[in-house]
Amino acid sequence: MSNIRTRFAPSPTGFMHIGNLRTALYAYLFAKKSKGQFILRIEDTDQERLVGDAVKAIYSTLKLANLQHDEGPDVGGPCGPYTQSERKDIYKKYANELLDTSHAYYCFCSKERLDSLVDETGNRRYDKHCRYLTREEIEQKLASGIPYVIRQSVPSEGVTAFSDLVYGEISIENRELHDNILLKSDGFPTYNFANVVDDHLMKITHVFRGMEYLSSTPNYNLLYEAFGWTIPLYVHLPHIMRDKRSKLSKRHGDANFEDFLEKGFLPEAILNYVALLGWNPKSEVEKFSLTELVDAFDVSGISKSSAVFDEVKLRWLNALYIKELPPQRFHSLAAPYYRAISTPVEVNLLSALIQTRISALSDIPDMVGFVDSFDGYSLEMFDSKDAKSSALLAKELLPDVIEALESLECWSNEALFGALERLAELRSIKKKQLLWIVRIAVTGRLSTPGGASEMCLLVGKELALERLRKSLSRLRAAQPVESE
Repeated sequence: MSNIRTRFAPSPTGFMHIGNLRTALYAYLFAKKSKGQFILRIEDTDQERLVGDAVKAIYSTLKLANLQHDEGPDVGGPCGPYTQSERKDIYKKYANELLDTSHAYYCFCSKERLDSLVDETGNRRYDKHCRYLTREEIEQKLASGIPYVIRQSVPSEGVTAFSDLVYGEISIENRELHDNILLKSDGFPTYNFANVVDDHLMKITHVFRGMEYLSSTPNYNLLYEAFGWTIPLYVHLPHIMRDKRSKLSKRHGDANFEDFLEKGFLPEAILNYVALLGWNPKSEVEKFSLTELVDAFDVSGISKSSAVFDEVKLRWLNALYIKELPPQRFHSLAAPYYRAISTPVEVNLLSALIQTRISALSDIPDMVGFVDSFDGYSLEMFDSKDAKSSALLAKELLPDVIEALESLECWSNEALFGALERLAELRSIKKKQLLWIVRIAVTGRLSTPGGASEMCLLVGKELALERLRKSLSRLRAAQPVESE
């Protein structure tokens, strides 16, 4: 094929699911690697399930993920309109063509009758009743204004086969296929019909979609054959699972792209991780820029097996992206998380300290909580076998620490560290012991975004000394605790 064209055709019925994003990404990567076009189409024919602002969410997600479409409702193109609700006349025309060639028929069955139809397995299945109405019966019902749908006339015998670029050769006996509704009573097409018409008219060469559509594809191919159109190549994608048993589901509120952004994940990290859900780059590399993904992507790397969404792996990958951000870019992303801090601190220093220590931006509030919250920490934090520290040693050393830091004229990290280093040497103790004590005494935390001198620098001289005195006071007031 000389001109590759792929499409992303979401329904605006809710948030952008991770599975939707992966479909868009793979279609984009394939098109761009082939120097082709990536088209956005909004499939809004299910009017009852439309969700307000869902279309905006689609545009926003694609923009944040940097998946720029070449044609679409917002940018136009030669095959528009690109919103299905604006194409009703087109679908009506082609539905009538199928009626004229007996590849479709009018169905006048009531909802009550349809609800009563079940097959031998207990599933609802249409019995093709209206397929055998005479021309006179059809004209009479139309003249009487009886509501109708237009159904596909599927052969009862034979086999429909096709080749999928992931799952290989697929064949289904026609007797297992349903006479799908093509045009609903409100004049809107179903997905089963609109996607075929639109993919043909928009010259789509490769269709990327979830594997749940594998069983429906023979119906689509019968429509292509009925019109005499070229059938596109199919790339059906494996499920993304929440765990080994349950797949991710929009219905169950799983894996909302915007939720992950709110959790502090970077769009490029999410996109990178989503690319690896069901695709093997056939190398040890796991971190890819979008440009690198375009170069590396190959359909042959898509797995037939389902992929389990692992947020731990996503956090690991996100941490790599955060560490590589330019300092000013990280600071601008972190700044909103600092707004809750009421204690004056050097925020640029804070950003420098935490950038390499977090795996998501949402980790920041907990990591910097010590800035405002200090009183009430457990004095047992001073006891550390690794640092060979204890509350008793802290009570003994803190008066000297306070005296040494009070006399410092230059409150810099170098000056603070040097003063503490000299004090440890003077008291003939290991530097590690003293630094542990000072860090706990100033922050009240076992885990902090920096060492003792950095924490003193961060909160400033006045507050650091105030906290050292408070800690000493608490140690003196506590019952003596023998260190192990």
